[in-house]
Amino acid sequence: MGFHEIHGKIWNWSSMGLGTSSWKDTLILTMYLLLVLYVGLRALSRDRSTIKGFFLADQNLTWWLIGASLFAANIGNSHFIGMAGIGASSGITIGAFEWNTIFMLLILGWVFVPIYIKAGVVTLPEYLRKRFGSIRLQVLVSILAIFIDVICRILVEICYGAMFLKIAWDLDAYQIILILLAIAGTYTVTGGLAAMIYTETLHATIMLFGSTVLMVYAFGKVGGYKQLQHNYIYAIPGKISEGNWTAKSKCYIPHSNAFHLFLSSSSGDFSWPELIFGATTLSLFYGSADQVSVLRALAGKNISHIKIGFILYGYLKLLPMFLVVMPGMISRTFYPDQVACVVPSECEKHCGAKHSCSPVAYPRLVISLLPTGLQGLMLAAVCATIISSLTSAFNSISALFTMNIYTWLRPRASENELMITARFFIISLLATAIIWIPITETAYSEKLFEYMLMTRSCLTPPITALFILAVFSKRVNEEGAFWGLSFGIMIGFCRMLPELIYGHRTCEDQKCPQPFCSIRYLYFSMPLLVVSLISMLVISFFRHPIPEIHLHRLCWSLRKSQDERVDLDQDRTWKRLPRFPATPTMFRHSQSYFWEALQLYFGLEPQLKSTVTPKKASKEINATEEKVEATRKRKYSDALEGEEDVEQHDISEDSVVLDQGELSGKRKATKEKVEHTKRGGMLENSSMKRVISASGTILITLVVLGHVYFA
Repeated sequence: MGFHEIHGKIWNWSSMGLGTSSWKDTLILTMYLLLVLYVGLRALSRDRSTIKGFFLADQNLTWWLIGASLFAANIGNSHFIGMAGIGASSGITIGAFEWNTIFMLLILGWVFVPIYIKAGVVTLPEYLRKRFGSIRLQVLVSILAIFIDVICRILVEICYGAMFLKIAWDLDAYQIILILLAIAGTYTVTGGLAAMIYTETLHATIMLFGSTVLMVYAFGKVGGYKQLQHNYIYAIPGKISEGNWTAKSKCYIPHSNAFHLFLSSSSGDFSWPELIFGATTLSLFYGSADQVSVLRALAGKNISHIKIGFILYGYLKLLPMFLVVMPGMISRTFYPDQVACVVPSECEKHCGAKHSCSPVAYPRLVISLLPTGLQGLMLAAVCATIISSLTSAFNSISALFTMNIYTWLRPRASENELMITARFFIISLLATAIIWIPITETAYSEKLFEYMLMTRSCLTPPITALFILAVFSKRVNEEGAFWGLSFGIMIGFCRMLPELIYGHRTCEDQKCPQPFCSIRYLYFSMPLLVVSLISMLVISFFRHPIPEIHLHRLCWSLRKSQDERVDLDQDRTWKRLPRFPATPTMFRHSQSYFWEALQLYFGLEPQLKSTVTPKKASKEINATEEKVEATRKRKYSDALEGEEDVEQHDISEDSVVLDQGELSGKRKATKEKVEHTKRGGMLENSSMKRVISASGTILITLVVLGHVYFA
């Protein structure tokens, strides 16, 4: 089936026939959405008129906010629909993808984030500009990151969210998605990351509670884990043939080793090389170059809170195996004719799809097991995943565009202009999301989760290679980084496009030409990473290296350097105009109420006087400045009184200049010290180190034991 034929065919996902939302469910959902709106608008009291306030929540997030928001931002309906569906058809291996990510998250918190913090950036492409002094590299990575987030976060989440609501409750996709986007946009556009963090914490709570309730109901009905192992093997659909056609046995008979992680290449959809090499390559991207995760880390209060936040997120990443994957398998044991259908006419009858109904596994379990009221709770959890995934993507993409692409187009833009641009770009993303809702009814929706994995497998390895070498290799220069990245992306697109054109492989056939699609995408990701690394290194060795004076605290080997760094981009016109100070005379003439309300909503209202009480840091700066001024006057006065000739006068002036320079250096050091103290310090105290070490060790032990137990 060609590309034009796929788009000409519509698969109308239909309701399972049991989804009726009672007034109790509607009331629970309404109350939850109002609570989300209240929490989001409550965050408007925080600073949101600056880049630091809007994109980094004033860098004041505590560990529990970081961990909960990371979980809510990265767990969406792609898990409830896609991951549960793959679990129903293939077994528990897909759950190990989440476990592999845990190791890379620890690498992110311990290795990459401290480097990014010392670079003083908001987005990852900004780090590349500082590291290589390259605008073209910054813009290219920004465009790639936006493309990946739009496809793998916004599009996938809207498709799966609308599919879940349609299948389970037969709700109109346009109406419910419009309502959710309106609520999300209300506080995201004006509140920035701070509003998102608090609402995402609420979303994480309701997601965990709702999915845990469903898991308890499911395991209680199936009879426990041992009974699930027994029943799953016999979960075979009743109809496997139609006319002269009979489905292949591998398409409907569950794998005998479905409860093991490390499968051979012939016995499972995700073999052990794909799990070890392919999944690890994808996880490396989240451990080094994912803007959504890094943005929350950069907003942390200090390095201790950042590390504990990642550890908390790691503990939460252990749960999808039990909260999502295994309930999907339980659903197959209860409803094999629906979830495991292989005959096209049967699949169309049960869910409206043609090839497979495995995506309905989790929604089918929700509407069949949970009573009225608890279904409303799960409906709220589904809406929570839609909102949290979309808002995190909106904020991340807005930061990438505003701080990298728009500043490239308008390098002299003021901070107010950037804030307005960021908000209007989010509004444009909201409009784009609405336009994409019809894609939920195309043929791509059946294998959307695997298309998402394929896109990441083909496009993220070169970006991962770039950030790994940028941090760990001083020898890599701008030419090697740019052309090596371009070469890797070109190879990735050559692998991805044929599968999109000819269609994803199914159990029955493979229409994609073998030269292009003979290697599965998860196998392909590791060689692509290696090729990208080698190409960047080889090209760099033929060009001049970057002097170390430009790399202090931007590379791992120079992370503790105290030498002054000379930025490679200091001669470029990338400095923004300062914010215009607000004075009473500027606002003497009253503006319209609408304009004032708009400024208030966007957080751009004039601040005529500070409402923050001066703290010890500010007093220290002021005292230092007063000391410098007093010393300068005293030295100059003494020099004038004691001068007897021109030579002596020149000597006194020289001493004044030297003393003033020394005091100016002290003042600069004091300001750096204050800025260092403002983030709570980068060093952990001994008790905090012990807590971090103990909790991290326990987490790694649990991950290893999980792999060993399910091996």
